[in-house]
Amino acid sequence: MPRSYFCFLLIWVSGCLCDHHSTPPSMAEKSPGAAASASPEPLPRAKRSWVWNQFFVIEEYAGPEPVLIGKLHSDADRGEGRAKYVLTGEGAGTVFVIDEKTGNIHVTKTLDREEKGQYTLLAQAVDRQSNRPLEPPSEFIIKVQDINDNPPTFLQGPYHATVPEMSNVGTSVIQVTANDADDPTYGNSARLVYTVLEGQPFFSVDPQTDLYQFSVVETASSGSQIGRLRAHDPDVGENAMMAYAILDEEGAEAFTMSTDSQGQDGILTVRKPLDFESRRSYNFRVEVTNTFIDPQYIRRGPFKDVATVRISVEDADEPPLFSQSSYLLSVHENGEAGALVGRVSATDLDSKGSIIRYSIDRHSDPERFFTIDPQNGTISTAMSLDREAIPWHNITVVATELDSPSQASRVQVSIQTLDINDNAPQFQEAYDAFVCDNAQPGQLIQMVRAVDPDDHSHDRPFFFRGLPGLTNDRNFTIRDNKDNSASVLLQHGRLSQQRRDVYLVPIEMTDSGRPPLSSTGTLTVSVCQCGHDGTVLSCSMEPYMSPAGLSTGALVAILACIITLLAIVVLFVALRKQKKDSLIIYEEEDVRENIITYDDEGGGEEDTEAFDMAALQNPNAAALGAPGPGMSGGFFVASRRDVLPKQKPSSRHGQPARPAGAPDMEQFLGSRLREVDEDPSVPPYDSIQIYGYEGQGSSVGTLSALESSVGDSDMGYEYLEEWGPRFQTLADLYGAAGPPF
Repeated sequence: MPRSYFCFLLIWVSGCLCDHHSTPPSMAEKSPGAAASASPEPLPRAKRSWVWNQFFVIEEYAGPEPVLIGKLHSDADRGEGRAKYVLTGEGAGTVFVIDEKTGNIHVTKTLDREEKGQYTLLAQAVDRQSNRPLEPPSEFIIKVQDINDNPPTFLQGPYHATVPEMSNVGTSVIQVTANDADDPTYGNSARLVYTVLEGQPFFSVDPQTDLYQFSVVETASSGSQIGRLRAHDPDVGENAMMAYAILDEEGAEAFTMSTDSQGQDGILTVRKPLDFESRRSYNFRVEVTNTFIDPQYIRRGPFKDVATVRISVEDADEPPLFSQSSYLLSVHENGEAGALVGRVSATDLDSKGSIIRYSIDRHSDPERFFTIDPQNGTISTAMSLDREAIPWHNITVVATELDSPSQASRVQVSIQTLDINDNAPQFQEAYDAFVCDNAQPGQLIQMVRAVDPDDHSHDRPFFFRGLPGLTNDRNFTIRDNKDNSASVLLQHGRLSQQRRDVYLVPIEMTDSGRPPLSSTGTLTVSVCQCGHDGTVLSCSMEPYMSPAGLSTGALVAILACIITLLAIVVLFVALRKQKKDSLIIYEEEDVRENIITYDDEGGGEEDTEAFDMAALQNPNAAALGAPGPGMSGGFFVASRRDVLPKQKPSSRHGQPARPAGAPDMEQFLGSRLREVDEDPSVPPYDSIQIYGYEGQGSSVGTLSALESSVGDSDMGYEYLEEWGPRFQTLADLYGAAGPPF
């Protein structure tokens, strides 16, 4: 098939210029996928007391100059003529001028939106005489409003395409894309319609733009969804499954295309952080292809299509940005307060002239080792630092916008404390050496090492030498091993002839710092009696009583032993006291308290549910052959368990013991009653529970009174028979001639 040539007519559709206060069309009007990508608008900054009349200036305005575009007015201006308005920022004094008395802002020249879309300025009201600010500066933006002053142009051309013969109607041949420099988010100035000028009726073009337009805020995180793209495929099932991919590297670096689970829509997401200040829009191509192609129709391809995507990056009120992601600073130890550590800096990406304030998060510096200048970010020490105590400090610095305190950012600052030589070397441990009295000259007695907390990692730190001038002993010599250790050698023999048990050997240790520091350690050498084969026979214990005293471990062990012994003594005393107390019957445990007042006349002897008669029995007394509790008149008597029994009258010995098994209660109570009556040593009220009140509403009188004589033989009980059948048993018992017991 010969190559076909055809032309396209691009119709420039000019949209009417709307009023400058109208709202731009929503994304739903621009593309089907735009609605899903709508993002919440960032909250505007809190404005100060400025009064605005106008926010926009129309581009290419050809009217009389200068053009009034707005007016500034501060609440601090009382109309007395003292306030003067000052304008600074982009285009101030050249493109825009302000009347310092009235605050009116004029534009002095024609503006082009395609060259510069907006201007950021700073306004301030000051006192005319003293030039003192009446209030802090306020930032505002003048946007250039678009008009339809740019014709659309094709991105590429001329276009060449081929199409296989016998292609089905609707086969995609080529896609052409045009671009309009006008603002696509305002009016219809950039809305395009395509038409074919030549090549009909064989070819046609989709009159729509096929240009997907989306917007995304610059603070959108990676992975945030921007919108969806959908291609039309009349097939069904797996034949309609599609895959989407970004063709241009420009778009692939910042965005990602994927296909939804149904294989129909292409999902556009953010790949890396965006920055409105560095780039405000992206244009790239997206290709859609069928994932399944029947091999017998492969020649009817290509089974794919291409669309153009334009993404506008929207500005957002961002927190300050530090010049570094983290800071590494250093300062020497032992310096005076106020020593300079370093400086951090941050800028406001939205406005270069915005004022930043710095502070230290006190949770990261609770001891307040450092301070920071709130205006320039200079960090200084607040006190002297000690590297040996804290070699590193990690603090957090906060940068906050003065005009918008809610906009703050943080950065980690690591401060290294640099070492100075401020510690003299010491023995690595407490050394106690031993030597035989028959040892030969040159024998190694002890190897000692020295340490100090200073940093000596890059040089040979320590030197050793003996100090013979501090002692009269010349039996030992010190040899520096050049490896941070020294050997103590026996210089002369004949130790047995000197008849000494202990030698003190002073050793001087010097570091290699600048200036060097030194200290003296004393090695205690004990002389032991040894056999010819070197076997130790006996040694002096004097080294253990050296001036150094007991070690910390020994003191802790002794203290632990003392505490353990004290704990054992206290426990033993407590157990003895507990055992002694357990032998005493407390008032709550006395058996007498178990006797319950019985105010109900009830059913006489047949009523056995009022209280347990076992409380009247004394098992101990029964075992010893002594009588148990007794009853006399209207009260019971119980023996005392908390006092020793006194001498009983001789008359008791002739009484029979309480029988084992089921006792005869009448005989038992009678014997106990006689004991109480005949024993003059028993207090009358100690163990008597009085039954002097039978309750209200009783038809009978008191059975007995406290003043009545127990065992009164002339007392009659015939009246009990008149009380009815409930008291018949009691009448039979007491109504008989003679005493009941």
